[in-house]
Amino acid sequence: MNTGNDTLLQVNNLRVEFGLREGVVKAVDGVSFTVSRGRTLGIIGESGCGKSVAAKAIMNMVPRPGRIAGGEVLYHPRTSGPGTVVDLTKLDPDGDEIRRIRGGEIAMIFQEPMSSLTPVYTAGYHIMETLRIHRPFSIGTVGERIAGKRTVGKAQAREIAIEMLKRVGIPNPQSNVDRYPHQLSGGQRQRVMIAIALSCEPALLIADEPTTALDVSVEAQILELMRSLQETTDTAIMFITHNLGVVAQMADEIVVMYMGKEVERAETSAIMGAPRHPYTQALLNSVPILGRKSRKRLAYIKGMVPCATELPPGCVFHPRCARFMAGECDRLEPGVTEVDKGHWVRCLLYQRNEKKSNA
Repeated sequence: MNTGNDTLLQVNNLRVEFGLREGVVKAVDGVSFTVSRGRTLGIIGESGCGKSVAAKAIMNMVPRPGRIAGGEVLYHPRTSGPGTVVDLTKLDPDGDEIRRIRGGEIAMIFQEPMSSLTPVYTAGYHIMETLRIHRPFSIGTVGERIAGKRTVGKAQAREIAIEMLKRVGIPNPQSNVDRYPHQLSGGQRQRVMIAIALSCEPALLIADEPTTALDVSVEAQILELMRSLQETTDTAIMFITHNLGVVAQMADEIVVMYMGKEVERAETSAIMGAPRHPYTQALLNSVPILGRKSRKRLAYIKGMVPCATELPPGCVFHPRCARFMAGECDRLEPGVTEVDKGHWVRCLLYQRNEKKSNA
């Protein structure tokens, strides 16, 4: 795992649990990855695999009855001196330190724009509030941020809000800045959410399905805006999506998740060109290829996602796996194996091969 000076965030063996009447749901179960400054990490997987919960755990805002059951999220703040590391899981979820980091240093574009905006405040107010709270900690030189000198007045905050709405493709930003959420379409609300997250030029942007409600042309505009931010401010991006085409275009590295576990992690070229885990292979095979004429049915992953409170023994993917090994995959829980340099896979196929090579 990368621990050099370019490391911004290290997630080590993160576990998040929800205690329900039916039992304990392990929404995130031993996930580890690194996010480097100026790079994009893509996280992919089916709905319910723990992508969004992992993102909320990084922000230390797991909703009740959930809790962070173990692991650590080590954040290297850009407002502190070299070597400073903060474990975000150890901070008070409602304390001043984590509230300063949220929105300013680490921003998040939430998945559901229809419920992420407060209905009694205008689009502009949402952006202006973020600017006035976090601007001292996210803009300017390191010394200015530490001292908290660069404050933003109401007039300047409004100008920036209008400019941000313009940048994310909101028409007539001078008038729409004063509109309430119910006066905006779903796609416009999503763009307001993106404007809020980008307004303070965060060190880390967590984008949870940021372009779901947008049409293709606006999606391309938003992705270009994220790239521009990354180039000018060295922002790291954690991109959560179901769209394999977008993640292949945006991400430098990809983490594949299934039922709360990280099943494969590698550079994007390795994941897309030579996936190793049967789940990753099945995901990529199920993507239709434009222009290919075939009478064959589109490939799909057989079976259903298991109930989160009744996970199968051994490898959680084995009931759906095309390479299932009876007596092994249904009994033994696989560990993580490095199959190539920087390419990690959680699968017994490769643990078996590793044992043979060491024999």
